[in-house]
Amino acid sequence: MTLSVAGSRLVDSAGTPVRLRGVGLGGWLNMENFITGYPANESAMREAVREVLGEDRAEMFFDRLLTSFFGADDAALLAGLGVNCVRIPINYRHLESDDRPFEIVEHGFRHLDRVIGLLAEHGIHSVIDLHALPGAQNQHWHSDNPTHVAAFWQHRHFQDRAVHLWEVVADRYRNNPWVAGYNPINEPGDQSGRVVGPFYDRLVKAVRAVDPRHVLFLDGNTYSTDFSIFREVYENTVFVCHDYALAGFAHGGPYPGHTRGEWVDRTQLELAFERRTAFQRETGTPIWVGEFGPVYTGDPEIDRQRYRILSDQLEIFDSYEAGWSLWTYKDVGLQGLVSAGEPYMSRFGDFIAKKGRLGADRWGSTMEEAASDLAPLHRLMETEFPSWNPYPWGARYQTDDLIRHILIAQALLPEYAELLRGCSDEELTALADSFALARCVRRQPLLDLLAENLRGEGSRAGDPVGDA
Repeated sequence: MTLSVAGSRLVDSAGTPVRLRGVGLGGWLNMENFITGYPANESAMREAVREVLGEDRAEMFFDRLLTSFFGADDAALLAGLGVNCVRIPINYRHLESDDRPFEIVEHGFRHLDRVIGLLAEHGIHSVIDLHALPGAQNQHWHSDNPTHVAAFWQHRHFQDRAVHLWEVVADRYRNNPWVAGYNPINEPGDQSGRVVGPFYDRLVKAVRAVDPRHVLFLDGNTYSTDFSIFREVYENTVFVCHDYALAGFAHGGPYPGHTRGEWVDRTQLELAFERRTAFQRETGTPIWVGEFGPVYTGDPEIDRQRYRILSDQLEIFDSYEAGWSLWTYKDVGLQGLVSAGEPYMSRFGDFIAKKGRLGADRWGSTMEEAASDLAPLHRLMETEFPSWNPYPWGARYQTDDLIRHILIAQALLPEYAELLRGCSDEELTALADSFALARCVRRQPLLDLLAENLRGEGSRAGDPVGDA
């Protein structure tokens, strides 16, 4: 059953083409602020919670959360939709600690092993995705980065640790046919563009020495959009693009319609997809969209348009025989197929609303929160530094990242942790169990849309799609 690359397709051991289509398990072994409701970055949040609960009770709470977040019923739900692949993001801190580099934490594999096994029981492949690397491989919260500096590319020490970690992971799963392959670096952000290519050369050689059979899923630079950094087409490799639609962002406009001065319709979606997959089509390698998916708002009309964006993207992917992994499976209501229930949402609902009012989370922000407070700062930057265009997304995003998504977000950490103060062990368990599927709310129109597509019954352009 081990998959491999044959030309522009993935095939199984019998040579039968396999198109991997599924979801990302975001917010689990790599927690993210908009997915589980905390502010800032994961390691800072965990430290704030430990200060309130103590080491042992914090560990109990987080372990229970990981257990509840994905279980056998989750795997069964995905299998029932027709999913054949789950991309599993991981924070390196589960497998290695900064104070003891190069020492593998064997205990850290227990949840990963458990979920890979559950998925295999339901005929679903796993792609192991290192989403947060030592030193942070990109500039944002999802690499557990408390700053805006991707230090991974600046220090050989961090790179050596990542290579060693992947040698261990590849050795552990080299004989597991239900692991489709390894996604070693999620969304690299090498500002210079000079380090990432040679590092991939080194990493590929190291992993292949341990496990020559499993597929490598390699993201392009600048958040999986720039493939010019690849100096060769490695064997048995998928070059992974990410394809978020501009109109599907929280600040997206009507669809079809204008978003921040750009007209977006189905034609534009396809043109964007073609740009992002030019390298794959030119090299004759498989196309796999490692992340994509709109943000939902709760407004029925806007969400109908977001479902239409998703439906159009899936039709485009189908026409190019592209595989895909929708972001994300489970969260607190922004993108997930299902979202957490009670008592978590009651305890943290007002806090999550405050984060939204302040625009503290980068993902899900309309860029207009606290606009009157920040407008003078934006005007100052535009007036005094008109040519400033920082990597990766320019001045407006950089200013918001530094002020709202780092400064304000970090100031919110104690408030989040304090909401756990005084909780009994039973209450902490109930909060964690709010993420168990039995307590979750299902986004049924999204589930139906995916099931129809995966059964080969994708809705036709113009057909109505229901509300959330």
